[in-house]
Amino acid sequence: MAKKLKVGIVGSGGIAVGCHMPGYASMPDLCEIVSVCDVNEEAAKAAAEKFSVGSVTTSYHDVLNNPEIDAVSITTPNALHFQPTVDALRAGKHVLCEKPLAMNASEAKEMCKVAKESGKILQVALQMRFSGPLKFAKEFIDAGHMGQIYYAKAQALRRRGVPSWGVFIDKDKQGGGPLIDIGVHILDATLFLMGYPKPVSVFGQTWDHLGKNPALFNNWGDYDRSKFTVEDFAAALIKFEDGSAVTLESSFMGNMDGDPFQTQVYGTKAGAIVKGWGDDAVRIFTEQDRQLFNLTPVNVPKVESSHIAEVQAFVHAILEGAPSPVPGENGLTLNAIFDAIYKSSITGREEMVDVSVE
Repeated sequence: MAKKLKVGIVGSGGIAVGCHMPGYASMPDLCEIVSVCDVNEEAAKAAAEKFSVGSVTTSYHDVLNNPEIDAVSITTPNALHFQPTVDALRAGKHVLCEKPLAMNASEAKEMCKVAKESGKILQVALQMRFSGPLKFAKEFIDAGHMGQIYYAKAQALRRRGVPSWGVFIDKDKQGGGPLIDIGVHILDATLFLMGYPKPVSVFGQTWDHLGKNPALFNNWGDYDRSKFTVEDFAAALIKFEDGSAVTLESSFMGNMDGDPFQTQVYGTKAGAIVKGWGDDAVRIFTEQDRQLFNLTPVNVPKVESSHIAEVQAFVHAILEGAPSPVPGENGLTLNAIFDAIYKSSITGREEMVDVSVE
């Protein structure tokens, strides 16, 4: 491998230009973006110009066939994560793939299998765990201060927050609604704090009562309600092999107070509410000498951008020969849980979760 990591970008939309490319650009001594790809050539040219990248293409195969390139970011829509990621790994490239890893667990399993066979890093872009509050909470839990985490309540809720751009309302191209778009972040953060226990079953329900209603206001602009084919609200109880459980709530639209985006974890020694940002992003609830205490840490690490931090972790892992900072298997776990939630909503029964990789 060259002394400086050479990177290709597959997909030059907002997540690439706003998150991945700034991450690589923050490490000019360690890595360099050498090619940008997008089916929209003008979008690829604009992204390349912004970051002074010389090569532009409309075919991701051009990126993968470039022997100079060591790693790629896959920042395409969800339905286009699978094939470019598999092809990149088979071409000997390390991959940072946007969340969710895949459209479903079947795709995610194959991606993990190919990553293992290739010996290359497959990292899922789940930036929330790189935030200061999550870093603090993880270290606090791992130090044993909260005891055994046996239950958590994860919420990624918007009152009126349907994205009015892209393909967020199209199930065929997105795979799902808020569950797979923002629920993925809070569930990953929750499982990360819990040590990623193995899920065994799910009972869930989804609804689309509000997202299709043209009479309702949407904070993020109007959209064609007749094309809304995803859920607008999802809720589930997830059970794990170690006896722990998580309730998950996620919405694009809900009649409620505010837009809570947090996880509340319950341990045998203490509990905590953890958010990805904000002045009170970590609050701890504990007891000592039969006195109850609500604690607010004042030295939570400051992370300028969790998006940039995740890209930096990817680069360091490659250069240092370290494991993936967010393994593909974590993405598989999330996809398998979502599959079970959607299935449970249809069958009305508790559904099993399969995270095995053959």
